[in-house]
Amino acid sequence: MTAAPDITLLSGEMARLLERVEREVGPQPDPTLLTPSEGRAVTLEGNRRWNVDLPEMAAAGDAWVDADKSLGSAGVRLKVLVPPGHRPGAVIFVHGGGFAFCSPETHERCARVLAVESGLPVLLPDYRLSPEHPYPAGLMDVVATLRAAFAAAGALGVEEGPVVMAGDSAGANLALAALLHEQPRSSAAVAGALLFYGTYAASFHTQSYRDFEHGPGLTTAKMQRYWTWYVGGRDVSTDPLACPLAASKEALKALPPLHLMAAGVDPLLSDSILLHERLKGLGRSDALTVIPGVTHGFLQNTIDLAAAREALAAAGKAAKDMVAGTRP
Repeated sequence: MTAAPDITLLSGEMARLLERVEREVGPQPDPTLLTPSEGRAVTLEGNRRWNVDLPEMAAAGDAWVDADKSLGSAGVRLKVLVPPGHRPGAVIFVHGGGFAFCSPETHERCARVLAVESGLPVLLPDYRLSPEHPYPAGLMDVVATLRAAFAAAGALGVEEGPVVMAGDSAGANLALAALLHEQPRSSAAVAGALLFYGTYAASFHTQSYRDFEHGPGLTTAKMQRYWTWYVGGRDVSTDPLACPLAASKEALKALPPLHLMAAGVDPLLSDSILLHERLKGLGRSDALTVIPGVTHGFLQNTIDLAAAREALAAAGKAAKDMVAGTRP
């Protein structure tokens, strides 16, 4: 018999929101137990409610990054969101969804809020998804985006300048892995990265995986299925481009400044804590903020959750500091 999640750990705001969604839509199927196409349909529908009343942009549209044969990347569609009064540079925001679900559209409101808060255009790559395109396909699409973003998005008013990488959940993994991949290339210098409740290792025995095995929200079993789809059953535990926690001391020390944020009620909480501990042990001063009482993916809920709006405001400020060179 499956244990019930402990909802007493949730903030009042988070608990009320989850109760309201339950009343309005009822129980929903686990998308990881459906076919990929069925799971994507469920996930897309579930995210529609969070993508209304979109903050106004000075420009918004799609651009394309060409396939890069040297990387093995595919052509990548970028959703380009340019806020009013934007500065040169951009945030490349890699959406989450377990490497298998979601899209730039499911994360559009979150990305628009981040664009407003940072004052930078936000570019969302529509990278290839697993299990049809397992590791490293999606990662190579993100790397290609990092290399060619300004050339692709220039027609929509994005000016070349500092780059801030960003991502949530699986997207945080891909954003960080892209930085590790590009370390030998001086042409891909990045001002910093905003990493939200990321998955950084294919290990399911951490404290938070045990504490929140059954949710609420994300569960340990779901994450195991996501990783199986992503890596096709391969052992990637020592591959830093799949599991950034396995990166060498030298590679981690050479990263640009990181802004780490984690949800307090989340199987992935320990991943952020372990990454922060490794960085701190190397003498780095990257910040980790744990938002108490919220579940994995809470940044999608900027309409209903003050905690989501406040977290993105803090991330926007961190991006401004990174671009200005004032973030240690």
